[in-house]
Amino acid sequence: MKAIVVGGGIGGLTAALMLKDRGLEAEIYEQSSEIRELGVGINTLPHAIKELKKLGLLPRLDAVGLRTYELIYTNRFGQEIWREPRGIEAGFDVPQFSIHRGRLQTVVHEAVRERLGAGAIHTGCRLGAYSQDEGGVTAWFFDREGRHVKTARGDVLIGADGIHSFVRASLFPQEGPPSWNGILLWRGATEWPAFLTGRSMIVAGGMKEKLVVYPIAEGYRPGLKLMNWAVAVKLGDGSSPPPRKEDWSRPGRREELMPHVARFRMPQLNVPALIEATPEFFEYPMCDRDPLPAWTHGRVTLLGDAAHPMYPVGSNGASQAILDARCLADRLAGAEHPMAALRAYEAERLPKTAEIVRSNRRGGPEGVIDAVEAVAPDGFEDIDAVLSHAEREAIVKGYAQKAGFAREQAKAA
Repeated sequence: MKAIVVGGGIGGLTAALMLKDRGLEAEIYEQSSEIRELGVGINTLPHAIKELKKLGLLPRLDAVGLRTYELIYTNRFGQEIWREPRGIEAGFDVPQFSIHRGRLQTVVHEAVRERLGAGAIHTGCRLGAYSQDEGGVTAWFFDREGRHVKTARGDVLIGADGIHSFVRASLFPQEGPPSWNGILLWRGATEWPAFLTGRSMIVAGGMKEKLVVYPIAEGYRPGLKLMNWAVAVKLGDGSSPPPRKEDWSRPGRREELMPHVARFRMPQLNVPALIEATPEFFEYPMCDRDPLPAWTHGRVTLLGDAAHPMYPVGSNGASQAILDARCLADRLAGAEHPMAALRAYEAERLPKTAEIVRSNRRGGPEGVIDAVEAVAPDGFEDIDAVLSHAEREAIVKGYAQKAGFAREQAKAA
């Protein structure tokens, strides 16, 4: 069994590593000239970390990330709506990690190079075409100038090539660009003094205006952390098309961002000063795609953001890609025919991720903030008089059940 993996992000790299762990062959084809540390902070949840621990990667994650201690939801005035421990502190067998996306990718990338060999990763290879027959699938790769550089032959082709997936577009050519909800997201990170436990995460404000701050690594000097921050503001009604993909992750402009930041109050730290001290930050449109009716066509399937791009709420993007990889590797290792394995993978993962995509559009667990702000937009004196503990818990814990990271689910996996 051999898999052609299109895309060298977290999902594609993890899929290749898990296939190797099960005795199957995989080769990765990445369109960029090199696999680099891109992005800023993400959270990876215990049910996904559990899979990476099985691959022996936990010590490497500890070396580059932080074990998340707690999560706090507040309104934009900094009034607490919900607080809960996370990871080990919440009773899980493994931690939740707050980590730089690029460093997580590097951990998996280095493991792939060690276990599959450097020759299993091909950079500068953009998928241009593929074809299937009774014996397998053939893929043709080209460089940025359109010159043919590689031809690959395998039993299956896995499209792990992100929200702008070539493989997805080939399966659903009429789909069009991603859907933009009118929210613009600014993100950055810089070294800053620790706040609260030094491993706390705060989400302030609902879907119209949101501020997120949490540390993602130790700083170079004592008492400092690499502090990740994000500001999301709804600027339109979602009827406009998203910016061109060439304009995604362009440098943000402080004069556009700071008026929005001024509307937040966070007593735990000086957020305006944090953002002013960040040398460079970037802006992104908050986009997703509608859930698909199918991911698989014969010997070809989708994984990660190519299969189910979702809004960045609930800490689920990278986590779900890792769960995809585990499921797909298990099905390929256990099936008599690769096409049956891909169908079984789709049957298990597509409905679960489709529900998360839809839930994230409603705010995911952070919808508890929207529910409170709808009743008390100018703040409150007693949170329980606005929304009872049971009502708040139903929103937050209900999402954990949908996304598969409730404690009892993670322990049983």
